Amino acid sequence: MKRVVKAWTVAATGSGLPSTLHAVITRGDPLAATRAAGTLAPGGKAGLVRGALVHGLVSAGWTAGLAYVDRRRPLSVADGVAAGAAIAVLDLEIVGRRNPAIRALPRGAQWLDHLAFGALTAVALRAARATAAGPPSRRRTGTSAVRSRRARGAASLGRRPRA
Repeated sequence: MKRVVKAWTVAATGSGLPSTLHAVITRGDPLAATRAAGTLAPGGKAGLVRGALVHGLVSAGWTAGLAYVDRRRPLSVADGVAAGAAIAVLDLEIVGRRNPAIRALPRGAQWLDHLAFGALTAVALRAARATAAGPPSRRRTGTSAVRSRRARGAASLGRRPRA
């Protein structure tokens, strides 16, 4: 669960960089996408807090879905980008097509945000997996390890170890 929360945090915050940069360069509103996300909640009102909550929930759902896939087959960055493209089709082209606030957002920048989301999620899940694995254990396993433990146990009791 901790790895999914870390991946969600990284992807949800970092994936907005393309549209934010686009808005700054074109002198648009860098928070327009966040406000537009608020219109997806019941009531359909745009708002910064509402939009941040909706964006957080939607991102959490997509991150959980990608983490589920990642546990069965680790995602590469290319897999993450492909997943981001699939998410963009659903979010922007199917759901967003019916929503004027989302439809008004710059398409290319929004697509880049989604691609970045998928890539960042894959990278964060991979990093969390590598951290969770840690260094290899020095503990011996297998038949010879069992025999060694038996021998040490028998020696401490003053008996001869079994073969």
